[in-house]
Amino acid sequence: MDKVILRNIIREGQEDIAAVEAELYNRPFVFEQNGRYVITGIRHAGKSYLLYQKALELIREGHKLEEMLYINFDDERLYGVITATELDDILQAYASMFPYKPILLLDEIQNVDGWEHFARRLANRKHIVIITGSNAKMLSKDMATVLGNRYLDECVFPYSFKEYLGAKGIELDSNWQYGARKNEVILAFNDYFGWGGFPELLLYNNKRKWLNQLYEKILLGDIIQRHKLKNEMAVRLTYKRLAETVKHPVAYNRISNLVKSTGVRTSPASVMDYVDFAKEAFLVFSLDNYASKFTEKETVKKHYFADNGLLRIFLSDPDTALLENLCAIDLHTRHEEDQVWFWNRNVEVDFFIPEDKLGVQACYSTSKDINTFEREVKALVELDKVHPLDRMVIVTFDEERSIKADNGKDIEIIPIWKWLLR
Repeated sequence: MDKVILRNIIREGQEDIAAVEAELYNRPFVFEQNGRYVITGIRHAGKSYLLYQKALELIREGHKLEEMLYINFDDERLYGVITATELDDILQAYASMFPYKPILLLDEIQNVDGWEHFARRLANRKHIVIITGSNAKMLSKDMATVLGNRYLDECVFPYSFKEYLGAKGIELDSNWQYGARKNEVILAFNDYFGWGGFPELLLYNNKRKWLNQLYEKILLGDIIQRHKLKNEMAVRLTYKRLAETVKHPVAYNRISNLVKSTGVRTSPASVMDYVDFAKEAFLVFSLDNYASKFTEKETVKKHYFADNGLLRIFLSDPDTALLENLCAIDLHTRHEEDQVWFWNRNVEVDFFIPEDKLGVQACYSTSKDINTFEREVKALVELDKVHPLDRMVIVTFDEERSIKADNGKDIEIIPIWKWLLR
C-alpha cells in the first residue's frame, strides 16, 4: 500500500477529530478506562462519532491529537486495495510521521477480510483500540475465538428519543411535563416518530431521499454484494414483505409464497437466508414467541426494523406499524437480546419481558375501536394467568389513563413519547 496515501489519510483523520468537537453531541456511552472495543451497528447509527467522542475524551485526559490514528475503511482510496497482510503498513506509515505509540480508531474495518488477526496483535502490544463495523458477524464465535476476550463488544442503534432531544438542544428537567417544554417535546417526537433517529438525518430537509439512499447502500453493499446474491428482486420483495407484516408473526414459507405471488422465484430456505443477511447488516431484528415450541420459534417470528425511518419508506399508511416498531426498538435496546419476546397462545401480547414480569401492548388508539381495546386488555389478562405480571402497559400514540382489569390489576395506558422517556 502506498505510504504517501496512508500518511494523507492519517493526517486527514486527525483533522477530522479536531474539527468535529464543536458539532459533536456526546452520547451517554461510558467507555471503560482501559477497554478495547468492537462497536457494531447499522450504517450511519453514529459509530464514527463514538470514535470521535472517545478521541476527544482521551485528548482532554492529556493525550495528544497526534497520537490518534483514525482510519475509515470506507475511504475509496482503501476499498478493495488494502488487505489484512497490509494492515501493518498503517502502523509503519504512522511511525514515519510521529514518535508516539498510536491510539487506533478503526472505522468500518469489516471491509478488510482477516482484520481480527491484526486486532489481536494490536491488543497483545497493549494499544488502545476502538473498532467499528456494520456487520454482526464481527461478534461471531469464530471472531471471538481469534480476538481471545481482548475486546468488549457493544451494539449501537440510531438515537433514542432522549438522545434525539439532546441532539436538538432540548434538555429535560424534573418538571418538563408541564408548560411549554412538554409541547416542545411532543413536537420533536412527531418528527422522530415518522423519520427515526439517524443522527445525520437531523441535517437534511429531504429525509425520505436520504433514507432511501441509505437503504440502497445497505441493500446493495452490505447484503447483495457481500453475499454475492443474484436474485436481487427476491431480496427486495422479501424485505418489503417484512415491512408490511411488521406487526404480525410470520413464517418464512408465508413470506416465500408472498414473494412468489408476484412471479419472482424463491424458496423458504432462500427467504431465511435473506432475513439472516438483513440481521447481519442490522437492518432488522426478530422476536420469538415465548409460548411456542422450538421448531415454531425458529420458523415463525416477528420482524422489526432497526429504525422507524427505514420502515416508513416501505409503507403508505404507516402509523400503527411505526408505533409498534418503535416500542420494539426501545425494548430491544434496553434489554439483552434473549430477554424480549412476544407471547401468542390463542391471544397475542406484543412484548413480554419475563425477567421484569412486564407485558406491553402497542395500540395506536384505545378509544376509536372498543373491540381492539378489549382484545388488547384480554391478552394481557390471559398472559398474567400463565405468567404473573408485575406491570401491564398499553402504549398508545397520545392517550393516557389507568384502568382496572378483571384480574384486579392496574393496566397503564401511556403515550409513546412518555413511555420512551421513562
